[in-house]
Amino acid sequence: MKEKVVVGMSGGVDSSVAAYLLKEQGYDVTGVTMQIWQEQDVQTAEQEGGCCGLSAVEDARRVAAQLHIPHYVMNFRQPFKERVIDYFIAEYRLGRTPNPCIACNRYVKWESLLQRSLGIGADYIATGHYAKIAKLSNGRYALRPSASAKKDQTYALYNLTQEQLAHTLFPIGAYTKEQIRAIAAQMGLSTAHKPDSQEICFVPDNDYAAFISRSTGEREPTGNFVAADGTILGQHKGISHYTIGQRKGLGLSFGKPVFVTSIRPDTNEVVLGEHEDLMVTELEAGHMNYMARPQLDQGERLTAKIRYSHQGASCVVTDILDHGNRIRLRFDEPVRAVTPGQAVVLYEDGYVAGGGTII
Repeated sequence: MKEKVVVGMSGGVDSSVAAYLLKEQGYDVTGVTMQIWQEQDVQTAEQEGGCCGLSAVEDARRVAAQLHIPHYVMNFRQPFKERVIDYFIAEYRLGRTPNPCIACNRYVKWESLLQRSLGIGADYIATGHYAKIAKLSNGRYALRPSASAKKDQTYALYNLTQEQLAHTLFPIGAYTKEQIRAIAAQMGLSTAHKPDSQEICFVPDNDYAAFISRSTGEREPTGNFVAADGTILGQHKGISHYTIGQRKGLGLSFGKPVFVTSIRPDTNEVVLGEHEDLMVTELEAGHMNYMARPQLDQGERLTAKIRYSHQGASCVVTDILDHGNRIRLRFDEPVRAVTPGQAVVLYEDGYVAGGGTII
């Protein structure tokens, strides 16, 4: 009897080819598109190529028909609102920079979709993420980077649990993006040349502050730009407009480059400084999720990525706090713009060791 797999089909080329490859490998494949956001008009969804709009459903349905697999739409709007949108808004209001894709992966694409898929008799769920899963000699599951370093998505998947990994397949992890598009074109799939989505799907215009204002019905208070010593330098538009390391869009001129170096939500201040003020050698992270091993050891040497595009930097675990729920790291060389709210993901011997949220 064939093993059953539910493929999360976003309407893009990656999940389309994932479904095709699994069918070729002999799985009983069902396609599911998650209805998570509806207040995006059809024209915008098609222009942006997002994974949340109505066009995603139609594109996924067409591919499923081409592959002769069943396709369903499942409504996950409520968990998406609670776990992703509400979190996104709350974090920005606290002066942090959230990563909604990480939250969506853990709590919507996996927790909600996996539970519902297992409930209808599936053995696995699968997606079009660029990552690999390995079962290690210690019995644990861990992510490995994909064949395409520039497309690798392990950073955004570090928060998956052991139970979720045990029921997950990543069929395109062994391929490059170019190979995936070539397979799609060879099979005549309608999504072969569809552009990748670049922005946060529920904020297609990238205006986060305007989205937060619309969603809350509240106008964000303005406040002061200040130097590290508290000297007032000007007025900002509201803290959700800014993130650590930002240089453009400040509306100030100092005759030299200045950057956002920290955000103080308690006093509604945005601190500005020079490039060297962004360089740090230590960070603290909380809400740790461990993957390759159940715990890290003090003094252990790892490679840390502090943002999706970061190449990674060598570091040492200096402290383990709250029974492993928090850790402190010290980098061998200073790293730029460590940003509270973003993830730090730790790699060891080619596997994801774990990760957490930068405090």
